[in-house]
Amino acid sequence: MKVALVNAAHPAIGSRMAGEHLPPLGLLAIGGPLLDAGHEVRLFDGDFAGTPPAQLAQQVAAARPDAVLLGHSGSSSAQPVLDEVAQRVRALLPGAHIILGGVFPTYHWADILRRQPCYDAIVRGEGEETALQLVNALERGTPLDTVRGIAWRCAGVPVCNAPAPITCDLDAHRVAWDLMGQRRYTYWGGQRAVLYQFSRGCTHACTYCGQRFFWRKWRCRDPQKAAAEIAMLHRDYGVRVVNFADESPAENQAAWRAFLEALIREHLDGLALVGSIRADHVVRDADFLHLYRQAGFERFLLGLESYDEAVLARLKKGSDTRVDARAIRLLRQHGILSMATLGVGFGDERLSDFWRTLRCLLRYDPDQIQFMYATPHRWTPYYKQVQDRAICQSDQRKWDYRHQVLAPQHMPPWAVTLCVKAMEAVMQARPRAIWRTLAQPDARRRAAMRWYSRIGTRVWFAELWRALVTDGQACQRTTVAQFWAAPDEAPPPAAAIQFVPNAPASSYTPIGKASLPA
Repeated sequence: MKVALVNAAHPAIGSRMAGEHLPPLGLLAIGGPLLDAGHEVRLFDGDFAGTPPAQLAQQVAAARPDAVLLGHSGSSSAQPVLDEVAQRVRALLPGAHIILGGVFPTYHWADILRRQPCYDAIVRGEGEETALQLVNALERGTPLDTVRGIAWRCAGVPVCNAPAPITCDLDAHRVAWDLMGQRRYTYWGGQRAVLYQFSRGCTHACTYCGQRFFWRKWRCRDPQKAAAEIAMLHRDYGVRVVNFADESPAENQAAWRAFLEALIREHLDGLALVGSIRADHVVRDADFLHLYRQAGFERFLLGLESYDEAVLARLKKGSDTRVDARAIRLLRQHGILSMATLGVGFGDERLSDFWRTLRCLLRYDPDQIQFMYATPHRWTPYYKQVQDRAICQSDQRKWDYRHQVLAPQHMPPWAVTLCVKAMEAVMQARPRAIWRTLAQPDARRRAAMRWYSRIGTRVWFAELWRALVTDGQACQRTTVAQFWAAPDEAPPPAAAIQFVPNAPASSYTPIGKASLPA
């Protein structure tokens, strides 16, 4: 079967202004099993070139695929763009099978299948094995009720099969790196780059994050095999930067250390590694942080979320401010840059709270800073905490953590924007931060830091302009719950959404539940 993997252009400022893009790891991971099963697979990456939906649909249709698989890591904010692409593909290829996957579709499958007739099926959860089984079933004409892990329509009614088993062996399927073709994916200052996963899942119960529910269990690659694959990407594909997409790569300390040591044995000179890590894992590994640097890590993103211990406890972050501050100091001592991210909106801040946040950041003294806005996705516990709150952003394409979503109660949205942008300016333009960039002894990291400063400056002005002038932010009467189920788009009664009996009843996802069973 001819299969088209489609990655639509994301509208976020970071995607469009940076001028650099990473390959769609999720689609490449699905492509590997499909290729190995004998299917003809081609990647259409609209995000790489910023291809408009109409043009992307025409490119896909020109290849005359039998099945079109769409997905995007942007999930919620990317869904309206995927819908437009799928609608256009359907008009051009009425006989093709159009399949959707990703985090947002995994939980909003019933809504999507009711409102978007262009989709034939939705892959829920991990896609490698499920997408392969689905494409095989479509090719052979096998009934879809035999494919676990999908949602589809039976007699026009949305139905959801039992969840597919999780992938226990992350080395069982290969990532189809060859589908990248001649595209030069770059990051970290124009260097050839890829996304990579050493592990999947997270054992922590942060209320605002849904990755724990999506992946269902923490697992990791075989450390030696993972290091060998990264070495292959460096030597055969010319990759100079690997950006880790893991939620919590160091969850298993022994496996993580074995991975670092395996990377060191590969002698990957000139390879830079960047990723995210929990601050408490950095502190835990204080005795062997030198291995982090020897393995090639140059920057870690630390999700600090808040300076307020009460907010951290409410979010079930599992960390504290002393650990956060020490993690930044430890990384600096070992020559690794730290990017601290904080959330805005979790504590419904006042002006005095922003002042305390800035003072806390100055004490933390991270190398880089990013602010994210609290975004209540329906499948997270945080959603239930704020479902009755009003919103100030009704465009789903802007539910991307870079736009205010929850309407602030004590300040107008424009004032929150000014406070956030003022803190970013102070942190990135303070003499200490500028000196660190200019005086960085390592030429590669110095170039990367200057690259980040240039991109950050452009994004800073663009976000400020859009927030205050073009986008508009007005507190609305619409609540979070109403946004996801407006009166004219109310969910059907429970009886209208069915589950196909292809597995024991105990494995069904209960009606109305947002998450996959653990």
